[in-house]
Amino acid sequence: MLHQNHRLNMAQGVWKSMARGVFETMAGALKTSLHPSSTDEYSKYEPFFDAVKAGDWKTAKEFYNQHPEAVRARHPFSGKTALHMAVDARQTKMVEKLVKLMDEKDLEIKSTVGGVTALGVASNTGITEMAECMVKKNRKLLTIPNSFNMIPLVRAYCNGYWHMARYLYSETPVEYLWADNGPSGATIISQSFASKEFEIAWDLIQSCPKLAFTVDHFDSTPLHALAGLPSSFRSGAHLNFWQQWIYNRIDIQPPPLTVNFTAITVRNEENGQANNKRTPMRSVAGLLEGLVSHSKKQKEGLVSYIAEKLGISHIYKIKTVHVRSLAVLDVMCKEIKKLDMDQQLLSTVASAMLRAVDKGNVEFITKICKSNPELQFVWNNEKSKILFHYAVQCRQEKIYNLLHGISAKDWFIALTDNDKNNMLHMAGLLAPFTQLNCIPGAALQMQRELQWYKEVEEVVPPKFLDSTNKDNLTPRDLFTKSHSELLQKGEKWMKETATSYTVVGALIITMMFAAAITVPGGNKDTGFPAFINEKLFMVFIASDAISLFSSTTATLTFLGILTSRYAEDDFLKSLPTKMIIGLATLFFAIATMMIAFSTALLIINRGHSWIVIPVILLSSVPVTLFAWMEFPLLVRITVSTYGKGKFNRNMKRWLR
Repeated sequence: MLHQNHRLNMAQGVWKSMARGVFETMAGALKTSLHPSSTDEYSKYEPFFDAVKAGDWKTAKEFYNQHPEAVRARHPFSGKTALHMAVDARQTKMVEKLVKLMDEKDLEIKSTVGGVTALGVASNTGITEMAECMVKKNRKLLTIPNSFNMIPLVRAYCNGYWHMARYLYSETPVEYLWADNGPSGATIISQSFASKEFEIAWDLIQSCPKLAFTVDHFDSTPLHALAGLPSSFRSGAHLNFWQQWIYNRIDIQPPPLTVNFTAITVRNEENGQANNKRTPMRSVAGLLEGLVSHSKKQKEGLVSYIAEKLGISHIYKIKTVHVRSLAVLDVMCKEIKKLDMDQQLLSTVASAMLRAVDKGNVEFITKICKSNPELQFVWNNEKSKILFHYAVQCRQEKIYNLLHGISAKDWFIALTDNDKNNMLHMAGLLAPFTQLNCIPGAALQMQRELQWYKEVEEVVPPKFLDSTNKDNLTPRDLFTKSHSELLQKGEKWMKETATSYTVVGALIITMMFAAAITVPGGNKDTGFPAFINEKLFMVFIASDAISLFSSTTATLTFLGILTSRYAEDDFLKSLPTKMIIGLATLFFAIATMMIAFSTALLIINRGHSWIVIPVILLSSVPVTLFAWMEFPLLVRITVSTYGKGKFNRNMKRWLR
């Protein structure tokens, strides 16, 4: 089946193959270059080549007048003509003059290495003027591929030269990019998702929707490429509260249906930049209206500056990508709805859907399933992957939650794969590294794995708890076997963390106990503290006592962690709860300890505020430092243990 690995891995194989081809071509060219006649020929035309690369038209023209065949002479090693060399050297004027001296056929000469025409080389420079003069003389150059079957347009697009790509697209016959004529059109659409440049792709997918299922140069398809990019949709964007607020107030209209890209291209190139800068401002004008009362030009400039600083422009770009991606996906879904699903097409769509599950691409799954509800039942027989079982295996809770919003929920829950694994067996497998790596600490990783297991355990029928797979393992047996190493790492992480905090807590206990006995200012002859009637002294005593009690509680809690039995289920609630109590009380102990220290300074150094105040300010540094380093861990453990959680069984019905 196509597309079972990550697109990048597939691309690596293609490029390795290309590299071998280049090496073989270069080796053959090298043999040719060692021939005496080739060397003599190069020596003859070397002054011409040097003048062309240097942009010395006078010398080049004089040589051409004596040797007119020089314009089609080729370098003995690379096979490049003078025109290739001029393009490589970015000599635009020289290129224009050489093109005038050459015949149409001369422009079609390919280099030995890579099999590239001069236009192909120009497409990789981004200098549109060079391409224009060649295309005007010979339009066939637009569809001449290199050794890797890439036409100039595809080379420009893959290398990010958008101005060049727009020009070449406006000149290239659109029929050549259709699904029946090779991988070029599919490659452009696939690359548009990664580059976030949808202009050409949007036009192409409308003119030929079948390109969504066409294999591109990297053995992938546009459908598969979009499935692997959850960041192209809202569910894959991680926005904070402020960014979310801005996002919801930006209005972006879907892209218009286009019928003539050439006119659109020209307008976009001439006016697009200014319009792109103004559009986000218009979208959030309500947020900033009334901030300035200067002239219109000054107001737009200030609004643009404020929008940039507030992150509005960045959020606008993110939402633009989401809207464009949804529009392209809608076109693909309409085509899926119309097509008869033969085995090959079904295999392509199924592979893309499983990739979307792997990446957590919610919008992709919902749109595809709504376009053809039968696709929710896709099954990869070779890998024995069922849609929602695979979501559990990949630990994609957003995809898993969709299960509670479909009418076939019970059917999916009751399914077993070819290896007799039910959904709970999938939860018993170890999560992918990419998912575990997002969670700090092996103990919290173990907790997340247990949460997944408990969630699925409550959903599946009771009989599945003790059912065995082909290896005669129950779900719990499989969980224990798969997580034995993670369990050991979690125990080690907990013990090392608790040991470190125990040392800190013990030091605070020692200091606070000593401070309570040797109070600031000492004692009177009566045995009572000298400053017993001072309010600050009461603050000192209270903060000292609280710090002592808190540090004692923290130390005992961490000792409790060290002496725990470390069973699997202990990582779900027991151990995290102890860590929460220990961290919270230790933080409180450090804060009150610094308060006690500061009040002691104020008591014994009255009238010397010039030295006391800076010292007190410095005393806040340890508290701030501890909070900065450890407070996020405390919050993370608290949220993961007692928070709302990521599972949602109250999902609204989205598919009948």
